[in-house]
Amino acid sequence: MIGPGEIGALIPIVGMGLGGLGIWTKHQRRMAELRLMANDASASSASADHIRELEERVRVLERIVTDKSSDVAAQIEALRDPAPARPVLADLQR
Repeated sequence: MIGPGEIGALIPIVGMGLGGLGIWTKHQRRMAELRLMANDASASSASADHIRELEERVRVLERIVTDKSSDVAAQIEALRDPAPARPVLADLQR
């Protein structure tokens, strides 16, 4: 069984252990926060690249829409027209 002297020796050891545990926990929390901040920075960089790409696409679409040339309009209309039906082999043999 543990005597009073042994308990007296364990009290400071447990106190130092809990202090060390508190320091380690605080360190782990700070490291997790730093990892989250790094991930947010890379995500915002990727978002900025994506936004730049979308802005460029919008500029191209604006140029197409505001172009007064009938050539662009004709090309767009040609894309909308359904493809002409291909003759079937049986139709060609008749």
